[in-house]
Amino acid sequence: MGKIKTHKASAKRFSVTASGKVKIGHAHHRHNTGLKTAKRKRHLRQCAILSDAMTANVRSLIQK
Repeated sequence: MGKIKTHKASAKRFSVTASGKVKIGHAHHRHNTGLKTAKRKRHLRQCAILSDAMTANVRSLIQK
């Protein structure tokens, strides 16, 4: 019986917390940061929790 491979692009972008939630990083924080306000950049630094609707889909991609 074959095994399902990990989707490597998704594994680099998502991580699973100890409680099973999926953690993601915000986009738009790589370039053109001089145009963004300090408050906006500060909030983009923090990670976010993926919604419950998408969690099952992403966890199937990054299973180990």
